[in-house]
Amino acid sequence: MMKKTNINNNNINVGKMGGREWEMRPGGMLVQKRNLDSHKNTSIPFPFPTIKVFVKFGSSYHEIHINSHSTFGELKKSLAEVTGLHPQDQKLFFNDKERESKSFLNDSGVKNGSTIVLVQDNLPEKRFTESRRSSTTDRALKSVAEVAMEVDKLVCQITSMESVIYKGGSVTEKELLALIELFMAQLIKLDGIVADGDVKLKRKTQVIRIQKYMENLDRLKARNAIALRNGGNQVGLNVSQSQQQGRPLIIQQQREQRKYSGGQVMMTSKWEKY
Repeated sequence: MMKKTNINNNNINVGKMGGREWEMRPGGMLVQKRNLDSHKNTSIPFPFPTIKVFVKFGSSYHEIHINSHSTFGELKKSLAEVTGLHPQDQKLFFNDKERESKSFLNDSGVKNGSTIVLVQDNLPEKRFTESRRSSTTDRALKSVAEVAMEVDKLVCQITSMESVIYKGGSVTEKELLALIELFMAQLIKLDGIVADGDVKLKRKTQVIRIQKYMENLDRLKARNAIALRNGGNQVGLNVSQSQQQGRPLIIQQQREQRKYSGGQVMMTSKWEKY
């Protein structure tokens, strides 16, 4: 015997079941038997129509079959296959108006048989220029970052000297001058970096930072000279070998650009002013 079925007479009428097959679900519900083939057919959405457009490129025409709901960017990809022109090098005009790659064909009024004009853009030169500019910017950023790392190392030397000098001790004048020269070398590196925008701002930050440290070294140099005259205990704080080896052989050139007078560092070179 079949279990009692839950049938709503408004939806299922036994008298209207002719020719249809029904099945009993485990819960006792009587439902129409599923037809897997018909289910597959009804699950497929109705496709958008494919249209044919004519693309004029120079003196030639290209016939392109494309979905009516595609974008101009997708049309450019199709044109790249037949013209060999990169999508970024293409400009498409419809009704005497350039169309953006994100615009849809149907929204712009493109229909079956419409004609679109293709023009080659001068983007290769633009991309090359932008690539060179980007490469130059990356190198400048890297150079500024390297200077910042070197300055961080030199700051440790200043801290050690301050600890000695402000406690009444003294260091050799040679070590102070060597540290000043190392900071000067970093200023010269920054002066040779060509930069714009954000890179220029980062370079400016490092220039101001180094100048402040050099002013601090001037004060330390004057105070250290007093300590030396008063017979203060002299402590050797050798600059690390890696920093000594890293000093460029431009000390003579630096000495021509500046001179030491009265225990102070005087720069005769005209540095960039901010």
